[in-house]
Amino acid sequence: MEETLFSTQVKRPLADRLRPQILDEVVGQTQLTGANAPLKRMMESGKISSFILWGPPGCGKTTIARLMAEHTNLYFEQISAVFSGVSDLKRVFSYAMDRRATQGKGTLLFVDEIHRFNKSQQDGFLPYVEDGTIILVGATTENPSFELNAALLSRCQVFVLNRLGSDDFEILLCRAEKEVGRKLPITDEARTFLKQIADGDGRYILNLAESIFSYAKQGEIFDQDAVMNIVRSRAPVYDKGRDGHYNLISAVHKSLRGSDVDAALYWVARMLTSGEDPRYLLRRMIRFAIEDVSLADPNAVVQALSCAQTYERLGSPEGDLAVMQLAAYLATAPKSASVYKAMDKAYALARKTGSLMPPKHILNAPTKLMKNLGYSDGYIYDQDLEDGFSGQNYFPDDLKRVKIYEPVERGFEREIKKRIEYFDHLRNQKQKETKK
Repeated sequence: MEETLFSTQVKRPLADRLRPQILDEVVGQTQLTGANAPLKRMMESGKISSFILWGPPGCGKTTIARLMAEHTNLYFEQISAVFSGVSDLKRVFSYAMDRRATQGKGTLLFVDEIHRFNKSQQDGFLPYVEDGTIILVGATTENPSFELNAALLSRCQVFVLNRLGSDDFEILLCRAEKEVGRKLPITDEARTFLKQIADGDGRYILNLAESIFSYAKQGEIFDQDAVMNIVRSRAPVYDKGRDGHYNLISAVHKSLRGSDVDAALYWVARMLTSGEDPRYLLRRMIRFAIEDVSLADPNAVVQALSCAQTYERLGSPEGDLAVMQLAAYLATAPKSASVYKAMDKAYALARKTGSLMPPKHILNAPTKLMKNLGYSDGYIYDQDLEDGFSGQNYFPDDLKRVKIYEPVERGFEREIKKRIEYFDHLRNQKQKETKK
C-alpha cells in the first residue's frame, strides 16, 4: 500500500503540461516574440534588461518571464505581490546577492501583480535593479503609467501583451487535443462558444477543455447548453477601481457622443453585468446630458434626472431599465457643446477683465446717494416696449461686446440660434436709432 502511494504521481494540470518550452510557442504575442521582435532579440543577444509585461490574465506573462530566464542562464525567482511582503523581498535580494557572489549567476525576479506593491515597496527594488543584483520582470493587468512609480518605470521597458483571440484559442485547443489524444467532445457551435466565454484568457480555456475531457462519457458530445452547465458563469475581466473601469466608462461616453446607440447599450451592459454601480453610470450620463447634449435637447437633463430618480425608487434589477433608457435617449439625441465652450469663454473673459463694474443704468438705486451717482438712470424696462426688447448694453462700459455663446444648427439650438440672430438684428437697429 505504501509503495503504491509513493509511486503514484498526481497528473499535472493540462494548462501546465502545455506551457510553451520555447518563445516561438507562445501564442498571440508575435509583436514581442516573433522574428526581430524586442523580446526575441533580447533573448538571442543573451543580454536581458528589466521590463514590465502589461496585459490581461492568461496571455502568457509568466511563461514569457520563465522562458527568458531559462534561455539566458539566469536563476528564475518568482513571487506574487499579493502574498509577499518586505521580509520576502529582503530574502530574495539577499539570495540573489549571494548567488552572484558565489556562483557568478544572475537572478531574474518575476513579480506577478507588481502593481499591488505600494510606493515604498516599489522603491525597494531600485538599488538592486541599478546594481544588477536582479533583472526585474514585472507582470501587471493594470496600466503601469498609473500604478507604478515613475522611478521604477524609468528603469524598465514596458511591453504590452494582447488578449488572445479566436485563432489563438484554436491553436491552444488543438494542442490540448494532441496532448490528450482525442478530439474535444463538443459541437462546432459549442467550440465557438467556448472561445467567446474564455474572454481572452488562454489558461482559462485550457482549464475548461480539461473539465470537458474529464466530464464527457465515451461517445458523448456536448452542445452549447451542456458546456454552459459546466462553465456556469465567468465574471468578465473588470476591476471597478482600476484601469478596466476607466476604459469601459470611456467607451460608454464616446459611444454616446458618437450617437451609436447600439454600442452605447453594449458598453453599459458590459459595466452592469460586471458589477458596476448603476448610480455611477447615471451620474456620468447626467453630466453627459448637460455637457454633450445640452440645449440641443433641453429635455435631455430632465430625462437624465427622471431616470436617476426612477432607479432610486426601483433599485436593481428593475431599475436597470432606466439606465438603459437613458443611454438610448442620450445616444439618439442631437449633440451640442456650445454651452460647455461658452462657459470656458465666459470664465476666461471674467478672469481677464477683473473687477469692471456693470454699467450704471442696470444698477439698482435704493438710496439717494446712488441715484445722485447715476445708478439706474436711463434703464429701460424691456416689457414696456412693444417688441419687448430694449437693446441696451449690459456689458461693462469699458468692455467691448463679446460673442460668448454660439449655438449650433442642430436640434433645439437651431431655434435658439434664430432667436439670438433676431435679438442681434433688433439690437443693431436700436443702436442706429439711438445714434440718430
